[in-house]
Amino acid sequence: MLKLGIVGVGNMGSGHAKNILEGCCPGVSISAVADHRASRREWAKENIPGAEIFTDGKELIASGKAEAVLLAVPHYQHPPLAIDAFEHGLHVMCEKPAGVYTLQVRDMIAAADAHPELTFGMMFNQRTNCIYRKVKQMLTAGKLGEIKRMNWIVTDWYRTQYYYDSGAWRATWAGEGGGVLLNQCPHQLDLLQWLCGLPTKVHAFIHEGKWHDIEVEDDVTAYLEFANGATGVFITTTGDAPGTNRLEITGTKGRVICENDQLIFDKLEMDERQWCVTCQQGFDKPKCERVAVETDGLNLQHVAVLNAFADHIENGGPLVADGREGINGLMLSNAIHLSGWTGEDVTLPIDEEKFLRMLNERRASSRHKEDTDVVMDTSGSYGSQSAK
Repeated sequence: MLKLGIVGVGNMGSGHAKNILEGCCPGVSISAVADHRASRREWAKENIPGAEIFTDGKELIASGKAEAVLLAVPHYQHPPLAIDAFEHGLHVMCEKPAGVYTLQVRDMIAAADAHPELTFGMMFNQRTNCIYRKVKQMLTAGKLGEIKRMNWIVTDWYRTQYYYDSGAWRATWAGEGGGVLLNQCPHQLDLLQWLCGLPTKVHAFIHEGKWHDIEVEDDVTAYLEFANGATGVFITTTGDAPGTNRLEITGTKGRVICENDQLIFDKLEMDERQWCVTCQQGFDKPKCERVAVETDGLNLQHVAVLNAFADHIENGGPLVADGREGINGLMLSNAIHLSGWTGEDVTLPIDEEKFLRMLNERRASSRHKEDTDVVMDTSGSYGSQSAK
């Protein structure tokens, strides 16, 4: 039985705790909990019998009460807490995103690499979704041929002003490090690169505080170019109602559409590239058959990620997502921000020092100043004890 310490029992941390307490993760027990807020520590005392309660994540890590930690605190704190856990010989499961900027995540990866005996996982639970798993299988098997284009409209992240006002750290450069890209969309950005690979160039338009009284982005449109010449568009916002979540990937052999928990495959009779140079008519398209693709129906989300994490530690089974992969979606997120800030094309990998300089300019004038919850250290990273 894996003894797990949960650092941060806000919305996400308490959800993980409830899954474990309800028996959804039979190989995991909660041995310790840490949270800065007294009300959340009280909740843990009342609901997690036998768990030792701490006010600080570092205290939990150093206590010897856990074999592994699950980090569910604000984004800036993920890398420093993970590094501390690795140095204390603990396995780490990190909530998304891996961090706020890639330089701090590189430090986290280096710490993980220095301890190959320890397991490092990322909570990319959307990779367990049967729809996206099936698309991954189809792409890997060559069912779509070579990717030509991808478009993802994910605007069903609607949030009210009340949501943003519910925590002083929310939607601030100093407290959260970004808006819809960093809070709501890490899963989609991870899936985008998992399915299609990282783009080589980004040109983005980001609007800060367009639909809400916030200082970070709540409306984004990004144009992407990939190494093989494929292009893409990624659109997201927290200001649209009812909103849309539609992923479309077009290849030389057909197109897949993911929408409303369904997967549709428009299968071409002949590869379009071959058809284009052999067809003797000017307007004819290759014949196309629309197929409703069946999946295994499994979508276990966070439970699947935690169970795989425990099994990897115990038996060496596969992780849903290795923690080192967390830098990929964050690289794309940072590239979109950097392009939006500069109004220029940004190539990947990005100029990471430039990104951090521009981020720090925004942190310096952020509404969320340094206080008892957030402390800026000399390396430029923030540490917080508040939970998500």
